[in-house]
Amino acid sequence: METASRRYPVGIQTFERIRKENYLYIDKTDLVWKMTKESPFVFLSRPRRFGKSLLTTTLDSYFKGQKELFEGLKIMELEKEWESYPVIHLDLSEAKNQETAESLRNTLLLLMKPLVAEFGQDSDELLPGQILKGLIRRAYEKTGKQVVVVIDEYDAPLLDVLHQDALLPDYRRVMQEFYQPLKASEAMIRFCFITGITKFSQLSIFSTINNLTNISMDDKYAAICGITEREFANDMAPDIAMLAKEYEFSPEEMRAKLKRQYDGYRFADKSPDIYNPFSLLKSFNQRKVANYWFESGTPTFLIRQMQHFRTDITTMDNLEANASAFDRPTEAMEDALPLLYQSGYLTIKDYDKETDFYVLAIPNNEVRTGFVENMIPAYTGIKQFETSGFAMRFWRFLKRNDIDAALAELKSFLAGIPYVEGFKKKLESVSNYEGFYEYTFWLIFNMLNFYARTQVKCAQGRIDIVLQMPDTTYVFELKVNGTAQEALDQINSKNYALPYDTEGCRVVKIGIQFDRDTMTVGEYVVE
Repeated sequence: METASRRYPVGIQTFERIRKENYLYIDKTDLVWKMTKESPFVFLSRPRRFGKSLLTTTLDSYFKGQKELFEGLKIMELEKEWESYPVIHLDLSEAKNQETAESLRNTLLLLMKPLVAEFGQDSDELLPGQILKGLIRRAYEKTGKQVVVVIDEYDAPLLDVLHQDALLPDYRRVMQEFYQPLKASEAMIRFCFITGITKFSQLSIFSTINNLTNISMDDKYAAICGITEREFANDMAPDIAMLAKEYEFSPEEMRAKLKRQYDGYRFADKSPDIYNPFSLLKSFNQRKVANYWFESGTPTFLIRQMQHFRTDITTMDNLEANASAFDRPTEAMEDALPLLYQSGYLTIKDYDKETDFYVLAIPNNEVRTGFVENMIPAYTGIKQFETSGFAMRFWRFLKRNDIDAALAELKSFLAGIPYVEGFKKKLESVSNYEGFYEYTFWLIFNMLNFYARTQVKCAQGRIDIVLQMPDTTYVFELKVNGTAQEALDQINSKNYALPYDTEGCRVVKIGIQFDRDTMTVGEYVVE
């Protein structure tokens, strides 16, 4: 296919439109077919903008028997019958941001109006769940066939009120009533597919549908959403070549850049690496590699969750956990780890069969940069654009090996952090002042995609900060109760820099003393 004829379905999530209007489609229909044969009730969790809605509309077209839309796709070699079923398809993202439980209930009623127009409504059906149950029954009786139920973003109405004790119980009761008919109508349902980000186990969707199959971490379906390395290399070769020409890169250099930016997701222990489909397609459409996943910002529910649990963001590059820790039901969460994973800010990087432990980390450059930019206001109280300007200047000085100028920029930046009441509380939430500065350093460095780690374990202790740039490794020791020279002496006496002397790049050791009163750099020593 010629590059000029490519049409990228950015913002288009309807399978029928993509196929009819000749947009690029990465064929997942063999997995769709397999999934519909294995279980009558299926749940899939994936991050936002990862193709869940496209998958639901693919199921919609498949079960409506729209065979012509699937010509040339893998499913044509598998499906022989192409039987048509009545489909009840609901997108609960339209029920977000409700101010009261009553408005949530009314929104659900509005969402079902087109289905009511098709299948009717009895006079005694007043609540959303009553109407849903009636729709399933009448569709079954009207067509003589079992019904297919597809619910996209089932948890969307609840995410923004996770820790609002005055609202969550009432919202949850509305949603429990709404989902309850799915179990009661089991005999009339041919297939039920539910997507979301989290697992609200107390909803009837999980507590009463005892045959619900959760395929979120199933190796077989790890690639059902997103774009695999093989699909990227094979199906998108013309697009990579086009973008390489734009950047004056070789195709190999362009693939590497795109991989660093958008690849790195894994959703099971044997999962292939998965590219973010939204960002990858938009980069081709815009002919520019940028942070597209964050155009709508970091979801407020996630920031609230992290603040609620006082999440240590500096640990996000290397978290060890068993599956129950990060795939935990929403009500059972004891920290923000499940939401960070389920929302796509962390992903599986490794798995140890012997211990049954996973290693989680930030997936790629896009997530790292966007995540940090959105966390800076929440964790430091300073506006993101102000931080971006400082970080770029700081980076330029380090790149030129002008450490004095870099630390002068740091001193000025830290002195400008607003000491407002809300920020005082953030300071109180860290274990000590050095911990606060570690947070700030981590945010700054990671915003520029530097490989920065805090509290790095070594043979004789823990290094406060290690910053690795292409040709230089910086080893920082921070002191609030002590001097800059004492900090540098600690680096040397405990051989903190020794592990990096063999890596073939320059090693710079920096001891920094922070002034408690001015809350910025007091003095520093460089070796």
